[in-house]
Amino acid sequence: MTVNLLSTAQPAYLKILSEAVAAFRGESSNRPSADAVVNALLQAEKAAKQQRLVYPFQPLLGHWQLCFATGTRKARQRGGILLGRGWYMPKVAKAQISFNALEGSSHGEIGNEVRLGPLLVKFTGPCRYLGKKKNLLAFDLTHMQIALFGRTLYGGNVRSSKIQTQAFEHQPISKLPFFAFFLITEDYIAARGRGGGLAIWTRERGR
Repeated sequence: MTVNLLSTAQPAYLKILSEAVAAFRGESSNRPSADAVVNALLQAEKAAKQQRLVYPFQPLLGHWQLCFATGTRKARQRGGILLGRGWYMPKVAKAQISFNALEGSSHGEIGNEVRLGPLLVKFTGPCRYLGKKKNLLAFDLTHMQIALFGRTLYGGNVRSSKIQTQAFEHQPISKLPFFAFFLITEDYIAARGRGGGLAIWTRERGR
C-alpha cells in the first residue's frame, strides 16, 4: 500500500515531510527545519513498524531525486550508530536514484548518480525487493560511469563490488547494502540505509 497524502486525518509528521519536499522543489517558501524533518522521519519509521506496513515494489519504480539526508556517528557508549545532523541537498549538486524491474519480478536494476555541473558519476547494479521483510531493497553497485559534458570518460566494473552480478540473487542480505523503506507515496519516498542514515527522495517530474 502507499500512503494517501490526501487524507483529512494526515499525521503531523506527514505534513512536515510534505512541506519539506514542496520547499525543496521550490513550490513553497515554508521549509521545515532540519531537526523537524529528522523527527518527522523517525515518527514515520516508527508508525510503519507499528502498523506493519508492507509496500509493493511497483511504486518505487522510476527516478527519484535526493531531497534530504542525515549522517551517522558512532555512539560513545554501548557502541552502535547514532543519527548525525540532517541537511537538505544543495542545488549545486543533484543526486538521483532509480529503480527498474524485470517484468513481473521483484528483481531489477538500481541506478545511483550524482551530477555536479557538467560532471556525472553514475553507479548501476542489480537489486531485489523483499517487501515482506521490512520493505528491504537489497542491491549491489557493479558498474561505474564517469562522464563530462555528456561524453563518457570511464565506464567499467566496480572493483569493490560485493559480489558478482550472476550470483547476486543467491547472496544473503547480511552481505549486501540495502534500503529499508518505511514511507512510499506518489511524490516522495523515505528509507533508512544499512549504515543507519535516513533519506528522502522526491519523484523526478516528467520521468
